[in-house]
Amino acid sequence: MSRKLKRHRWRMARHFLVTCSLLWSSACSRSSDTIVVGSKNFSESVLLGEIVAQQLERYGLTVERKPFLGGTWVCHQAMLAGQLDIYVEYTGTAYSGILELPTERDPTRVLAVVDSVYRARWNLQWAEPLGFENTFAILIRRREAERLGIRTMSEAVPHARRWRPVFGYEFTERVDGLRGLVATYGFQFAGQPATMDLGLVYRAVADGVADVTSGNSTDGQVAALDLFQLEDDRHYFPPYDAVPVVSAEVIEQHPAVAQALRALGGTITVERMRELNRQVDVEQRPVFAVAKEFLESVPLAEER
Repeated sequence: MSRKLKRHRWRMARHFLVTCSLLWSSACSRSSDTIVVGSKNFSESVLLGEIVAQQLERYGLTVERKPFLGGTWVCHQAMLAGQLDIYVEYTGTAYSGILELPTERDPTRVLAVVDSVYRARWNLQWAEPLGFENTFAILIRRREAERLGIRTMSEAVPHARRWRPVFGYEFTERVDGLRGLVATYGFQFAGQPATMDLGLVYRAVADGVADVTSGNSTDGQVAALDLFQLEDDRHYFPPYDAVPVVSAEVIEQHPAVAQALRALGGTITVERMRELNRQVDVEQRPVFAVAKEFLESVPLAEER
């Protein structure tokens, strides 16, 4: 194992321990009447967590927020420990990253499997899908795509030998991440990929520090920085529908939780999510304000 990989794993383990110790200390004092909503450590997840939190408050529920907890595994472990009640997860991430199942392309089947296994194994439920998919996006500068006349990942393979890659930490480690992508398409890059926080990789490519990265297809920075998403023409990536994961015990204790989440189902399109992300990431608007404005267009259940 390389020193770089050892350092990365130590950082992730240390972050997990610190996060869990903070969650545990707060969990000991929380009220059973309080719904704890968490999020991962990137802006879309934080925004979705805030939308869910405000939606629950619209239904008279008391909410505690725990944003920026960390990656997928940290949030999942916090749910299992009873330190979180709800967070928004992506179906393909749970299917491949948590359950470690082989790639499945049918989004309906993926959702059915993760919901069934989560219920049976951990007493967790998947609510109504929010309405959009946020898949991995392999990104290069738009002017480079136009200069080379490429549109798909297969067309990019011959040119990748000259590209300097940079990826987020989680993408380099996940089973549905970098290793599988390289194996599927046969990518060979100019050197070993650099790793950095997801929020920094877009700027690295836009500024010419690197030439290719992975990001999220709904990120507002993709258009703002004039990046180009290469088409996944071999359909490597599984479906990543955004869905709230919620404790079944909490739903039993607070039926309004299920009602609130049903009303939120199907209300966010890909285009709407990209626009909401742009407001947060590019315009630097407060997450609370963006979430509040969005929910003004979502009727309460009794208004439907």
